[in-house]
Amino acid sequence: MKTNSTPPTASLGFGITPRDKGSTPRKGDHEPSASRKAKILVVDEDPALRRLMVSRLGAANYAVDTAETAQAALDACVLSRPNLVITDLRLTDAHGLTFLKELKSRWPQLTVIILTAHGTISEAVQATQSGAFGYLVKPVGKDELLGQVQRAAAVSTFTPVESDWRANIVSRSQLMEDRLQIANRAAATDAPVLLTGENGTGKELMARAIHAASARREGPFVAVSCRNRDHHELECELFGGKPGESGAAAVLIEGVLKRARGGDLLLDEIGDLPMDLQIALAKALPKTPIPAGKNAAVMHDQPRLICTTSRDLKPLAESGEFLKELYSQINILPIEIPPLGRRREDIPLLVSHFLEQATEPGGQKKIYSPKAIELLATTDWPGNVRQLFELVKRNVALSHGNVMTEEFVEQSLGGDSAKIPTYVEAREKFSRDYLVENLQRTGGNVAQAARLAKRSRTDFYKLLARYRLHPEDFKNAGPKNRKDG
Repeated sequence: MKTNSTPPTASLGFGITPRDKGSTPRKGDHEPSASRKAKILVVDEDPALRRLMVSRLGAANYAVDTAETAQAALDACVLSRPNLVITDLRLTDAHGLTFLKELKSRWPQLTVIILTAHGTISEAVQATQSGAFGYLVKPVGKDELLGQVQRAAAVSTFTPVESDWRANIVSRSQLMEDRLQIANRAAATDAPVLLTGENGTGKELMARAIHAASARREGPFVAVSCRNRDHHELECELFGGKPGESGAAAVLIEGVLKRARGGDLLLDEIGDLPMDLQIALAKALPKTPIPAGKNAAVMHDQPRLICTTSRDLKPLAESGEFLKELYSQINILPIEIPPLGRRREDIPLLVSHFLEQATEPGGQKKIYSPKAIELLATTDWPGNVRQLFELVKRNVALSHGNVMTEEFVEQSLGGDSAKIPTYVEAREKFSRDYLVENLQRTGGNVAQAARLAKRSRTDFYKLLARYRLHPEDFKNAGPKNRKDG
C-alpha cells in the first residue's frame, strides 16, 4: 500500500515510503515542542488536499501524518497512534463507513472526522450516527477546519501515556489487539501479571508496555533473568547480598525486591528459578495482591511483579517441579502472547519496521520485493518476532542490491522452510493424492477406481488427464494391500 507521510514502517512492508513534502516532523526527526497539540492523521487520495491539510494543521502546531489508502491509514494508526483521523468518505480500497467501523472497532476512543463532497452529505450524516465526531464539506475552509479539529481534540480521551505505552509493539492483528487491551486493563491494577508464550514472542516488550501504561511508570522498571544464572548471584540479585567471591572486595548490593519499590519487577523465565529461591520469593511476596486504588504509600512500599515464562507452569506446579504457592501468587492476571504463526498479518508490518531499524544512519535503503514479502508471510515460520528481526538484519547486511528478491530470502531461510500452500494449492494436492490412492488400491483399474470415487468413467478419465496420471503406471504393482495366494 502506498503511503505518504505515514511513518516509514507503516507501509505493507515493501520498503520505506517517503513522506509528503512539507509534512510535520515526527519524533526522531526533531523533538516536538512542549506546546505540541494533538496528533492528526489525514487520509485522502488527493495529494494536493493532503498538502493543504498538512500546511494548515501544521501551522496551528498540530503533528500531522498523511495516508492515501485505508490500509495504509490502519498501518499508520498501529504505529503512530493519532488522536484524530480526518478521512475522505470515498477511498479506493474502502468506503468511508466501512473504514470508520474498522477504526472504531479497533480503537473505540479514536476521534474521526469525515471529509465529504456535497453529493455525499447524507452519507456523512450517517457516518456521524455510526460514531464519527462530525464531517467537513469539500472544499474545506480554514476556519471551519481548525474549529472542528479543536473541538474534536478537546473531547478526545487521548493522553500521552495512552499514546506511548504500546509504541514499541508493532501489530495490526486483532489477536494482538485483544492482548493489548487486556494488558492495558492489567496496567490499571497492582496485581501480578504472568506473561506466557514461546521464546521470542515479545513478552518483555509487553511487560514494559504495561509499566508505561500504569501509575507506576515514574517508578523503576527492573528486569531480572532467571534462566542459566549462577545460583548465588541470582539469589543476591533478588534478595541482596555479596555477589561473587567473599572478602573485602565484595560489595553488598540491594536486592531487586527493594530496588523496584514503587515500580515494576520483571522476572524473566521464572519457570527456571531454582526451587529454594522459589520458596524464598513466595515468602517475600505479599500474601494477597495490593487492591486497585490503594494509596501511594502502600504502592511505593511494594513492587508490582510481572513474570514471563515459555513453559507451562500449571503441570509443573501439579508435579511439584514448580512451587504451587508461588504459582498461585503470580498467576493472578495471565496474558498469553501469541506466536508469529498466529498473527501472520503482522509480518509485512514487522518486516518494514525492522528494515528501518536494521538500516544504518545514512546507509543504503533496502526493500523486499512483493514476492519476498509474500514468502515471509506464508512460510511455516520456525521462530517468532525476535527471529524475524534477526533474519531482516542478516538480509540487509548480506544483500548486494537494494531490492531483496524471493530467491534471496529463500536462500537465507536455508531452503528448508515449508511454505504454507494457498487454498487452491492444497485442494489440488489433495485431489491428485486422492486419485493416486484410488489407482493404487485398484491396481490401475479405472472402472473400479471410478466406482470408489463415485464418479462416471468419463469424468474419472478427465480427472486423470487433468492431473497427468496414467492408469497403466499402476497396473504392474497390482491392487494395493491385495493378499497373495
